[in-house]
Amino acid sequence: MKKWNDKRYHSLNYYLRSKFDEKVYKISLDGGFNCPNRDGKVAKGGCTFCSARGSGDFAGSRILSITKQFEDRKDMMEKKWKDGKLIAYFQAYTNTYAPVEELRRKYNEALSQENVVAISIATRPDCIDDDVLDYLTELNEKTYLIVELGLQTINDKTAREFNRGYDFEVFDNTLKRLLERNIEVVAHTIFGLPGETEEDMLKTVDYIAHSGAKGIKFHLLHLMKGTKMVEKYESGELKLLTQEQYIDLVCKGISRIPEEMVVHRLTGDAPRDLLIGPMWSLKKWEVLNAIDKALEDNDIWQGKDFK
Repeated sequence: MKKWNDKRYHSLNYYLRSKFDEKVYKISLDGGFNCPNRDGKVAKGGCTFCSARGSGDFAGSRILSITKQFEDRKDMMEKKWKDGKLIAYFQAYTNTYAPVEELRRKYNEALSQENVVAISIATRPDCIDDDVLDYLTELNEKTYLIVELGLQTINDKTAREFNRGYDFEVFDNTLKRLLERNIEVVAHTIFGLPGETEEDMLKTVDYIAHSGAKGIKFHLLHLMKGTKMVEKYESGELKLLTQEQYIDLVCKGISRIPEEMVVHRLTGDAPRDLLIGPMWSLKKWEVLNAIDKALEDNDIWQGKDFK
């Protein structure tokens, strides 16, 4: 069994320390972009679980410049870590949904900040056209680039239910095009989507495990006030996962991905004032510690069941 320091999975912290020889952490930014799933180009209303801030609830404020957001978020993060290198993380909404000239200006502003060694760009696979792909290729030659793609599930029926706005084939094709350019991709999956069985969720993990993606993010479905998905919860169509169910799924997912894949996230949190559930998710460190314990108790490690 391989271990990554004291962990049974290849954590992002371990990977970045190995790559840069010191602590590296993200500065979450809101680039002021929109989303084609909100403005009518693809659909309106966005994914039914997505918050009003486009999944950037802990990012900086879009009314501020990139530089000012960076300063504000860095001041906050330095309360945890006094030293270290930084990743400029464009998190909110769809961060390639703009002309290349605008992307270039905003990304360059972020990369010019002190101690920034990388850029991470969260986006949709249907928002990477040839011009954007060429620019990402150029950017990849200048700095350490991570492109985060929201997959959530390979099940198109589930995706249509939550209004994702693109089919699995679109994701798969875009992933392949990015990999052909040697661009590092991190795929997102969500456990607990309405109607999904354990088999459905683990099939998505299996796809990511064999896709060529460099990293994976395991997300818990958070139900937040003001989102369309609340209707399914109130009608009884959505049952939120218990902490035990989620931990079991994460452990099974970890066992099914290859050793070299980097685990960028095991759980997440949502703003307390917006969260309807699961409320146990607010105790993030307790959940992470419980995952570590479950891996140990059940003798599970990353790659154990990867084929």
